Amino acid sequence: MIERYSRKELKSIWNDHNKYSIWLDIELAASEAMEKLKIIPRGVTKKVKAKAKINVKRILQIEDKVKHDVIAFLTSITEKAGKEARYLHKGMTSSDVLDTCFNLQLKKSGEILLKDIDQLLSSIKRQAIKHKFTLCIGRSHGIHAEPITFGLKLLTYYQEFLRNKKRLENSIEEISTCAISGAVGTFANIDPRVENYVAKKLKLKVEPISTQVIPRDRHAQFFSTLGIISSSIERLAIEIRHLQRTEVLEVEEFFGKKQKGSSAMPHKRNPILSENLTGLARLIRSSVIPALENVALWHERDISHSAVERNIGPDSTITLDFALNRLNYVIKNLNIYPKNMKKNLDITNGIFFSQRVLLELTTVGFTREDSYKIVQKNAMKAWKENSSFYEKIISDKKITNKIPVNKLKKLFNFSYHTKKINIIFKRSLNK
Repeated sequence: MIERYSRKELKSIWNDHNKYSIWLDIELAASEAMEKLKIIPRGVTKKVKAKAKINVKRILQIEDKVKHDVIAFLTSITEKAGKEARYLHKGMTSSDVLDTCFNLQLKKSGEILLKDIDQLLSSIKRQAIKHKFTLCIGRSHGIHAEPITFGLKLLTYYQEFLRNKKRLENSIEEISTCAISGAVGTFANIDPRVENYVAKKLKLKVEPISTQVIPRDRHAQFFSTLGIISSSIERLAIEIRHLQRTEVLEVEEFFGKKQKGSSAMPHKRNPILSENLTGLARLIRSSVIPALENVALWHERDISHSAVERNIGPDSTITLDFALNRLNYVIKNLNIYPKNMKKNLDITNGIFFSQRVLLELTTVGFTREDSYKIVQKNAMKAWKENSSFYEKIISDKKITNKIPVNKLKKLFNFSYHTKKINIIFKRSLNK
């Protein structure tokens, strides 16, 4: 991923030096296990560990000749560690190293992403509680529907990211496996106890059966989860973008004193961070289909998945890490305008109380069909004439013959729409 959308901590997991360091850890853990099992001489691991050095440039030079990354790595280690290094990789195959390393990198990336989600959850929760009773209009199909609160709007995202956290935890658990089973996964040339030892050392689980590669349905779940999380990011980003439109302006991204919105128009304050998040979400989701297609490998293995994973592993996790942190910044610093929310509530002159009137008419004897016609007729007049819906209702004799005006007035009450907010918050926040 390009530097613009990369954060140091997660990026470091995927750099070449760290990758080769993990390879060495795997090889040393395996040789340590073989020493304990008296398969190789005692002291080999200690000597190799003392002398081995990761030289990325040298590994790439060798790979350019031999056209095999694991062989190039082992050759480079041998150049430094000497004859004891011949015991490394005994009975193993390249995928034992590559797949175990890849899963460990995904696990570590996932753990950082979990911390990102926790930070975002905290920011959303804080804003939701602060605006628990801040009235705004709820919209369906982009059209004014009925009043809600801005806190309730944010609470839906809080719950969504709680689900995302659980999905990611499950996916990390799914991906945290180790395979040291040798060619075609039969353990013909390596003791299964070596695999157990390496898995424990790396804090991974043993892959129950590997076909020389760790099954890619595990990876498909992991990348699909990243795709779902990115869609949740986009859903919230789009909400902010819509609410920041000039004619709406209920919320607005923080705009710094020295910030510029347009190279041509000095007045512009654009939702660039939220728009950027929409774009980044597209990138992350683009990894899902290749990850699903990687599940179907030929026989016990092929390498059609390899080039895909070398790209989507770092790109998806680094991008999502950046996106979650950017969204957290947007939410923490969001400018929220309750006065504009109230102004927007008022522009339809109360027609969103239509359901309340409809239900009341059904209680005094009107059929639902007749109630709907009466209320819709008055609502459409108020909308067309830009006049008060309440005035239209109390001027309709069909209605006032059944319901006194003082009772009708009570139907036009915002508190009716917020009376269950505490219940929703209590069950959503479990307190």
